[in-house]
Amino acid sequence: MRCGTCPVSSVSVNDLFNDRLAAARAVAAKAGLDALLVTPGSDLRYLTGYRALPLERLTCLVLPVEGEAALVVPQLEEPAAAASPAGGLAVTIQPWPETADPVALVADRLRDARRIGVDDHMWAEKVLRFRAAMPQAEQALAGQVLAGLRMRKDTAEIDALREAGSAIDRVHARVPEWLKAGRTEAQVGGDIAAAIIAEGHERVDFVIVASGPNSASPHHETGERVIQAGDVVVVDIGGTTAAGYCSDETRSYAVGEPPADFAAQYDALLRAQRAAVDHVRPGVSAESVDAAARDVLTDAGLGEYFIHRTGHGIGMETHEEPYIVTGNDRALEPGFAFSIEPGFYIAGRYGARIEDIVVTTDDGVERLNLRPRELVVVEP
Repeated sequence: MRCGTCPVSSVSVNDLFNDRLAAARAVAAKAGLDALLVTPGSDLRYLTGYRALPLERLTCLVLPVEGEAALVVPQLEEPAAAASPAGGLAVTIQPWPETADPVALVADRLRDARRIGVDDHMWAEKVLRFRAAMPQAEQALAGQVLAGLRMRKDTAEIDALREAGSAIDRVHARVPEWLKAGRTEAQVGGDIAAAIIAEGHERVDFVIVASGPNSASPHHETGERVIQAGDVVVVDIGGTTAAGYCSDETRSYAVGEPPADFAAQYDALLRAQRAAVDHVRPGVSAESVDAAARDVLTDAGLGEYFIHRTGHGIGMETHEEPYIVTGNDRALEPGFAFSIEPGFYIAGRYGARIEDIVVTTDDGVERLNLRPRELVVVEP
């Protein structure tokens, strides 16, 4: 049986989230924090399983390193909180009535705290209200605590990412059905978005269909350009499953025969992506994976056209730690999940990218996307 808010069986859900809460307390204490404050978002869902609505009314997990943990929620949200996995945890659900001051309620729980971690995506309005209500407490980012926990995916999380990867593979397998000359990027994107849901995602997060010269823009906004014969088309797509885990996969296509010099450049891109994946294993640095891809493209004369990092972590957010980029000397560990997506982008002409999600294993790497990486040429 699957839990609607987590990738684990219902019989183990309480243990899973209680363990995560305990780990967060321990790491917070080690970081010199007295408590964590976590508002709606992926951090709250990771710690408690509660997929709370981000509202103007305050919902906040109050997690002191010692003492009672509380989930402060608007009274009208109490049934939803209690029905979520949070309702079975070692956390007091504390509703507040419409005319109460929930910030004061939180401050009263933490009146002895001197250093508090606030989640990285907390709304500024709430950060400032907490600061005013607890002038004795220094605020720090909770990301220093939570990112370290979330980077190390457990077996259930890897299974959830594997399922998401398989689902987005199935969508890419169907792209040649829709990618035809005479159709607009938006028309193709609409077909893809529908398939993302049909193939097992709960939500579409993004659909990039970048054709012809638009393929030289890595984050092109899918638009009304009509796809033409001879176009290179970059298709970068992803969504979130009901378990809360994300997919992200890019493949490059050609509608009919691509430009004459593109084949050799794409071959270099294939070799760059393969070199980076082959480099992944425990102990190597994130930046060395970036270098493995970048060196191949540089040797092929394409280094100046590789304008972004090689990858990003993925889990309950599409972009999270670790980032695979020059300057990040963090050593990879088993359970780290991230993208490897080198590309090249020649303005006014075309671009290409190959992206897979991978996981560091005990002795190497596992790809979670298994679609062919060679250029797919479709009939125009």
